[in-house]
Amino acid sequence: MHAELTLSDLTALSGLDVLDHLDREVTVPVTSGLQAQGDLIVIPYAVVSAAIQPAPWARSIAVPRSGIELLRSAAGGNPHCLVADEGTCIWTTSVQDTMRLALGIIETTGIAYLLHPEHGATGIAPGCYVVRRQRERGAGRLGPPLLVAD
Repeated sequence: MHAELTLSDLTALSGLDVLDHLDREVTVPVTSGLQAQGDLIVIPYAVVSAAIQPAPWARSIAVPRSGIELLRSAAGGNPHCLVADEGTCIWTTSVQDTMRLALGIIETTGIAYLLHPEHGATGIAPGCYVVRRQRERGAGRLGPPLLVAD
C-alpha cells in the first residue's frame, strides 16, 4: 500500500469502514516506532525479541488487502484489523511471550495498516513488529495491572 493514503483511500481499498466522527481526508501516519491504538500496542520486534518468540506450533497467515481481525474490542465491540497489499505482510499467531501480552508478530515488506472503526488507522513501516495488548494500573497507584479495555 502507498505511504500517502488518506483514511478514505484506505477504507476504499480494504472494504472496511470507520465511524462518521473521523476525518476521512486525513493522511494516515506511517511509523517504524512504537504505536498504540486503543487496547493494542505495536512494538518493533528488536525491542522485545528477548522476551518473545514464535511458538513451535505458530501459524503464519498472509494478510489480504481486505484485512484480518487481530482483536475485537471489549464486550464484542469493534475489531482491530491488519490490512496490507497482497504478498507483502505475514501475521504469525501463537507466540511465546514472558509477559503473556503478545497476540502475534507482523512481518511486512510494504506498508501495513492497523484499522479500527473508532480510532481510524495507523501505518506500519516495513519491518518486523510484535502486537501486544496494553496494560494499565488498577485502582490506585499500587493496584494490579489490568488489560486496557477499548
